[in-house]
Amino acid sequence: MAEIHDLSAIEQAAAVRRRELSPVEIADHYLDRIGRHGTTVGAFITVTRELAEQQARNAEKRVLAEPVEDLPPLLGVPVPIKDLDMLAGQPWTSGTNTHSAVIATEDEAFVAELRRAGAIFTGKTNTPEFGLSCYTENDIAPAARTPWDLSRSAGGSSGGAAAAVAAGLAPMAQGSDGGGSIRVPASVCGLFGLKPSRGRVTNAPRRPDLIGLSATGPLSRTVADAALMLDVISVSRPGDYHALPPLGGGRTFLELAGREPGRLRIARFARPPVADAVVHPDALTAYEEATRLLLHLGHEVEEIPVPFDPGMLDLFGTVWAVMAGRAVVAAEREARLRPLTRWLRERAARTTAAQYLDATAGLQQAVRAALPRMAPYDAVLTPTLAEPPAPVGRFTDLDDPAAEFREMTLYTPFCTVYNITGQPAVNIPLHWNTEGLPIGVMLAGRIGDEATLLSLSAQLEAARPWADRRPPIWSR
Repeated sequence: MAEIHDLSAIEQAAAVRRRELSPVEIADHYLDRIGRHGTTVGAFITVTRELAEQQARNAEKRVLAEPVEDLPPLLGVPVPIKDLDMLAGQPWTSGTNTHSAVIATEDEAFVAELRRAGAIFTGKTNTPEFGLSCYTENDIAPAARTPWDLSRSAGGSSGGAAAAVAAGLAPMAQGSDGGGSIRVPASVCGLFGLKPSRGRVTNAPRRPDLIGLSATGPLSRTVADAALMLDVISVSRPGDYHALPPLGGGRTFLELAGREPGRLRIARFARPPVADAVVHPDALTAYEEATRLLLHLGHEVEEIPVPFDPGMLDLFGTVWAVMAGRAVVAAEREARLRPLTRWLRERAARTTAAQYLDATAGLQQAVRAALPRMAPYDAVLTPTLAEPPAPVGRFTDLDDPAAEFREMTLYTPFCTVYNITGQPAVNIPLHWNTEGLPIGVMLAGRIGDEATLLSLSAQLEAARPWADRRPPIWSR
């Protein structure tokens, strides 16, 4: 018989609506699994057991009292929240021991939407300090590890979210992506991960939009689950600098994900837009396999020159450092920050306002050059990462934050460019190497066109299903 965690989020929600599964039963099941396996994979910083149990009881009352058609779409479905983001009344550490006593006083706007949709919040997932790295190792929780090989990192900065979903500790999870932070963990954990377009999900109420690098999105085992979460969290708020209009016409991303994409024109390139980056043979194998599958499905696939100027990533480094510098840390606690964080904040302190403005202006000019080169295509295919999942400690063992930052750039050379352009991008888990490690490929789309990416991803999923591939911890 199938276990509860074998079911997708959509299947769980449907079972609740049919009264075949109780929200309390679902919550208890996941809380039990978190208790047994959460530390092993480093998935959570905080487990919000009391909140989840109360939400589950309230959801069960609604199921018994309200007409099915009035029930919200995620009623009874657990959705953990990344600990960079606010969940009212719960710890909000941002992955740092300098914030270990902070309690969130309100919900993020997208968290409020998940709450209205009936989601149950089982915890705050693990993240590196202020979300600054492509791995999830901090001073307040165990390292996040991919369930496919516990000696290897679950990636970052949504590493805890990905570890939770891949280990069967949550049916899906919320993540955020400022330089690859959804797609990197999705790749190394064998999941579908979607970074939405700039402006699709509001940063309200507190986070400023700045130049719009970061986007909130789903990590899931199925494309349909990701589409459903995107439907729930796609909101804007007055004052957003970047805001996309809703789909309109009663359409939903879930509905559009179920449509055939038609014959698409897809560009591809595998040369990294980062000087000296080398793509591992496993990543190239995944890329070539994805190309063959796209051709088999009837799409046109065309090799293109790299559309991005390598100088973009140097400008991005300046902006990233300034973002690290704006995190509020009491002066007496600065010494408690991790070496990479201190190095970035010191770099930020040396950056003048003119240098920051020049960097953001340079990024905009690079985007103006890159987008026309990709405009003729419905999607762009690349590897997600340059290498297979990295061992835990691989980056911190360098003992040199500047070298660490460079190594992270070489590891993730394809990801950051789409945070700069604002395009939607997804990790597709089509390939596992001979060691049994997941190796993702990435598809990016036109700004505002998540629908095409979801439809194409669902077509790939149907042609080569991946959700039934599960790591050993799944059945324990």
